[in-house]
Amino acid sequence: MKLSVVIPVYNSEGTIARLVERLHVCLGDWDFEIVLVNDGSVDGSEQVCQQLADTHDTVQFISLRRNFGEFNAVLCGLTHARGQYTAIIDDDFQNPPESILTLLKTAERGQFDVVYSRYAEKKHHWFRNVGSWLVNALTTYSLGKPRGLYLSSFKLIRREVVDEIIAYTGPYPYIDGLIFRVTRNIGSVEVPHNPRSEGQSNYTLRKLIALFLNVFIGYSLWPIRIFTVAGAVMFGLGLVTGLILLAGELAGAFTVSGLGLIGWGIGTGLGLQLLFMGVLGEYLGKLFMAHSGLPAYVEKRRKERVTD
Repeated sequence: MKLSVVIPVYNSEGTIARLVERLHVCLGDWDFEIVLVNDGSVDGSEQVCQQLADTHDTVQFISLRRNFGEFNAVLCGLTHARGQYTAIIDDDFQNPPESILTLLKTAERGQFDVVYSRYAEKKHHWFRNVGSWLVNALTTYSLGKPRGLYLSSFKLIRREVVDEIIAYTGPYPYIDGLIFRVTRNIGSVEVPHNPRSEGQSNYTLRKLIALFLNVFIGYSLWPIRIFTVAGAVMFGLGLVTGLILLAGELAGAFTVSGLGLIGWGIGTGLGLQLLFMGVLGEYLGKLFMAHSGLPAYVEKRRKERVTD
């Protein structure tokens, strides 16, 4: 199979059927499948998706037991995708389905493992644009992302990279973080970006904070290393200051007061504690990242694509 299209579905009963039909029109000349993952919708999305799966043999449908979050739903979809390439697209029509072919052609022409979309003008709400900027800035430092690369949710991934991504078994998947653990052979291409066709974004302050902490803590040991470096610097400055005070006292250049000694002792001791905590945190952080075994999602029902 050439192409899989993974769509995380959340409260989109009014758009998902139109999106699936449009995908069938624009991808009709390709061997493709559509993987719908209902992420605990509270409207009629589950019933609509089930009808689509019953109607089209190109559609797989998985319904999760509760709302696990977009990245968890995408990971579920990637696990069931079988194409040589897998496109991930939202269910709100802000990305035209026809642009999937643009991503695919770019990947094949440039032999890229992953192709991200980028936009001349984003039609997201300003709050989401600010959140995206913050997360992209953070990933530049924590994941080693190229500064000019925009991490869009609309992207295309080669089969070999998908296989590595779905090996993740923890509860907090961050798809872009998993991608950068696997490859740096990444391209981007400009595609149109439309206003949301109906409804409103599910992007909230709580979700932004959760994503920020997930990227900051879950996919890099960078925070721990900040404390390690800060502790080493403070401890080093304390030692140097102590030597200067001792030399000055012995040479009679100045007299060290009791308050100065207390300040020196507190600063040096705090630096030493931060240094030890940082080293200990390195071990704990690596253990956490290696042995976190909670499930990323729990399936409630699944309808496989019918094949000969």
